[in-house]
Amino acid sequence: MTYSGVDFYRLDETLSDEERGVVQTVRRFVEDRFAPDIREHFRQGTFPMELSPEMGGLGLLGAAVHGPGCPGMSQTIYGLICRELERGDSGLRSFVSVQGSLVMWPIATFGTVEQQQKWLPELAAGKRVGCFGLTEPDHGSDPGAMKTRAVRDGNEWILTGNKMWITNADVADVAVVWARTEEGVAGFLVEAGTPGFTAHPIGGKFSLRASDTGELAFDEVRLPASALLPGARGLKAPLSCLNEARYGIAWGAIGAASDCYHVALEYARQREQFGKPIAGFQLVQQKLVTMLTEITKAQALALQLGRLKDSGTHETPLTSLAKRNNVAMALDCARQAREILGAAGITDEFSPGRHMANLESVYTYEGTHDIHTLIIGAEITGLPAYR
Repeated sequence: MTYSGVDFYRLDETLSDEERGVVQTVRRFVEDRFAPDIREHFRQGTFPMELSPEMGGLGLLGAAVHGPGCPGMSQTIYGLICRELERGDSGLRSFVSVQGSLVMWPIATFGTVEQQQKWLPELAAGKRVGCFGLTEPDHGSDPGAMKTRAVRDGNEWILTGNKMWITNADVADVAVVWARTEEGVAGFLVEAGTPGFTAHPIGGKFSLRASDTGELAFDEVRLPASALLPGARGLKAPLSCLNEARYGIAWGAIGAASDCYHVALEYARQREQFGKPIAGFQLVQQKLVTMLTEITKAQALALQLGRLKDSGTHETPLTSLAKRNNVAMALDCARQAREILGAAGITDEFSPGRHMANLESVYTYEGTHDIHTLIIGAEITGLPAYR
């Protein structure tokens, strides 16, 4: 089942030569280096960390981040990368999304020159890995109520608290951690191995099994003044990081949906019932047409959002609309693909069941579907409903 993309409205024809070249490069990487092993990684609950430097060499880590050693490509290219990666698995795109949008981007945006020079080149090369600590056991959609605290002690800081559901937690060399201080919410770079800082993997997951997920614990962790991200002031700083990650998710979900559509279409052409391929039955065609229609709409939405970001527009509600729509669309596509596959759809021989499980998490993280509804609602009415 050779994959050549889903492009019913010829949107790829509007891409530049550079953009199309990146798509082909990432597509080959996913096919050759990731796809052959994803079933076993999903079964075992592991992530192929050996691919990190390979992705760094291809410029996939922090693709749109500008700084020492960073690729510095366009937002649209970053989106296209996420689309192709999530066709492989949401865990693969999550790794890249966290590394770039939630670790490299805040260091490049809020960090000192010294912090940027120390971390960005090796993070971009995939030689080091980062994670992002905002969500807590008791505070997800309301990060402003976080309990993690950082207290000044002379020229140092003492960090205490816990972070939960953290991608890359157990493999990270550095954590971008957000804590409440007397001056408001602040960001810190906490290196693995710092006394009092521990990471614990979360097991028993039904979803995102091919992704490292864990908890971060800080037991009076003493940090030097140089650990503070000086440009990050208030809760707006971590939320701006999330907006960058949500953008990548809006693109990535299209990749998962496209894979589901491709697998379901090929299966329907080959599976015969009542003397003919099931692709020839009206109800199956209806499912396929609905999937294609929604994917096409999501593609147009993401591409326009990318062009807007490249032109300097970074409005949070625009990203929320794309994340909200595209992830819900992808989850619906995965479910319809599973229906077309019948009993085969509940096995890991085919990808839609895996995508369906993963997308349940994607639907929730980086702002739940409902929270994005409220963000957009506040924008269009002027009346915030979440506080």
